Amino acid sequence: MARLGKKFDQGEVIFRQGEKGDCMFVIQQGQVEATSEAGGKEVRLRTMGPNEFFGEMALFEKVARTATIRAIEPTHLLTIDKRNLLEGIHEDPSLAFRILQTMSHRIRDLTERLAKYEETSSTP
Repeated sequence: MARLGKKFDQGEVIFRQGEKGDCMFVIQQGQVEATSEAGGKEVRLRTMGPNEFFGEMALFEKVARTATIRAIEPTHLLTIDKRNLLEGIHEDPSLAFRILQTMSHRIRDLTERLAKYEETSSTP
């Protein structure tokens, strides 16, 4: 699977919420944080490190990025476009399962966090 690497300095924004995307990223080295803005407030969604990926939704849906991703230390990323992802899945079908497993975990985590937020905000 052909990939193109990119380096980002600490604090550098990799992409912003609302931007259009056409690739996903795999963290080779370093660490990033995902944040989302809602109601004028920035919420930290998660931090990610080596071998984790992000931005995959851009390959499945043609919608704007749902979060801002920023390097929180010097970071090296591999970029993967849709064609390369499909080639990788063809070579190793378990790759698709691992991506879906990660996406499912993220949805479950955000759902649990939202439920806790709703509990605390509705308490008098």
